[in-house]
Amino acid sequence: MRYYLIAGERSGDLHGSNLVKELKKIDPQAEFRGFGGDYMQQEGVTLTVHYADMAFMGLVEILTNLNKISRYIKQCKADIVQYNPDVIILIDYAGFNRQIGKFGKKTGRKIFYYISPKVWAWYQVRALELKANVKRMFVILPFEKDFFKKYDWDVDYVGNPVLDAVKAHQPDLQFMQRNAFDPSQKLIALLPGSRKQELKSIVPLMAEVVKKFPQYRFAVATVSNLDKSLYEPLFTLPNVTPVYDHTYDLLQNAAAAIVTSGTATLETALFKVPQIVVYKANVITYWIIKLAIKVKFISLVNLIADREVIKELIQGDANPDKVSEELNAILTDTIYRNTIMAGYDEIYTTLDTGSASENTARLMFQYLKRD
Repeated sequence: MRYYLIAGERSGDLHGSNLVKELKKIDPQAEFRGFGGDYMQQEGVTLTVHYADMAFMGLVEILTNLNKISRYIKQCKADIVQYNPDVIILIDYAGFNRQIGKFGKKTGRKIFYYISPKVWAWYQVRALELKANVKRMFVILPFEKDFFKKYDWDVDYVGNPVLDAVKAHQPDLQFMQRNAFDPSQKLIALLPGSRKQELKSIVPLMAEVVKKFPQYRFAVATVSNLDKSLYEPLFTLPNVTPVYDHTYDLLQNAAAAIVTSGTATLETALFKVPQIVVYKANVITYWIIKLAIKVKFISLVNLIADREVIKELIQGDANPDKVSEELNAILTDTIYRNTIMAGYDEIYTTLDTGSASENTARLMFQYLKRD
């Protein structure tokens, strides 16, 4: 069969690649094409556009790039028509993929959605639009199945691919030595995100925090396809080391982490690293989101636990003093660290339902064969 996949950011690229890997086991003659990144390309997906060219975050950033986004949507539609796949598999990346979902429905093409847009967080009526355009939805958070039931839609909960990726990780035993890290010195991971807009707001904050802790070694998880100048405020500090494209090895060895809200918060939790979640957005974007948001938390960790397991410092609270105070607490307060770890254990147990990639590939192939 011919599969067309669309992932618009690093996490979607990673999970898309693992899905492709499992689909190839079930369907050895499968062909793959689409929008994605290096991970998907390494698994044999012919890329039309790399996600690095279209990762926009926040309302203002999206509005200022509407023409560019529109061109990519048109290019994607034309490529789908030319390729004529048996199924289009959308992976997260809500705004872009919702447009492709409508196009697919309108042109009579089969749409599968893997990793649902976070419609439960805000503007929940979008669930009806998804139901109208998507043939099958494969969700990765336990509470999403109950959410969609409210819209009379029976979706498939397949487990969580982040846990799959963490379980599959083969640690680099020479990581500390390779990066000249002193094993006796606590290593703090900095995960500022994978989008330019995230880095512009979060990297300067992280740099100010680092200055308050000269006794520790910090390592910033950097993305090789982003401009190094985006990390410059951190790279100029003597106790900061860049780690390119080896985030999991960094987390495997970290004593604590400062993480931009997103999938990385869950990855950090599954590696059992106490963390602080930080988030800053354009002022206009933030206030619009604040008015629309329907959930109590922004991190996947706290959303899955349905309580505060880790501290979230958002917008004005994401300042050097508050972040430093919390970092000091998770590094020095043993009881506090143990409380966070206990919460992580609960989340791990909740998500540990088998391989999400394998479950999804099997269900997708069954549905395609049956149809």
